[in-house]
Parts: sequence; C-alpha cells; structure tokens
Amino acid sequence: MTRWTASNLEGKKIAVWGLAFKPDIDDLRESPAILVADTLLSENKYNLLLVEPNLEKSIKYDLTDYKGLNGKADVIIYLVAHKEFKGFKTDRVELDFCGVKK
Repeated sequence: MTRWTASNLEGKKIAVWGLAFKPDIDDLRESPAILVADTLLSENKYNLLLVEPNLEKSIKYDLTDYKGLNGKADVIIYLVAHKEFKGFKTDRVELDFCGVKK
C-alpha cells in the first residue's frame, strides 16, 4: 500500500471533486472546498483536475468533466458529496472527506 504524502504527490494528477458550498448546488461562496483547491493551486506543485458538476464553466477555475476522468488521475479527492459522485467506480486511490463512498 502506498503511503501518500505531500512530497510523493508532487507531479501526480490529483482530481479534486466538488467545489460548491454544499452538495447538489452551484454556489461556491464560502465553500471550504475552495480553500482546499486554492491552497493546492497556490503551491504550484500538483497537477490538479478540478471537478464541479453543477457548473458548466468558471471564470476562476479550469473545470474538468468527471464523466471522462476515470483513469486520468492518480488520486481522487472527494470534498463535496454531489449525487453524481455516488456510485462512481474507479481503481484509483480515493480520499473521501465528505461521505460519498459510505
């Protein structure tokens, strides 16, 4: 089993799933997930794929469609439990911080 640390995640593709304030909405205001995404982006060490299924596009973020993402990321981080994420099957490492996989 790989022990993931900040140093061995450098250069890996990390998919950050969910940026909204709460599940199944498109409002990013005061979202804790935005703080996580902005922190990772500011460190400029990670290859991030940002996913927010409730937004078609964002002025600030380059969003990726989760439907075609399977196999393209080394690690998936779930930050918001959107209904679209439940039941998603992948063979990648998953870090679930919102209960998507329960």
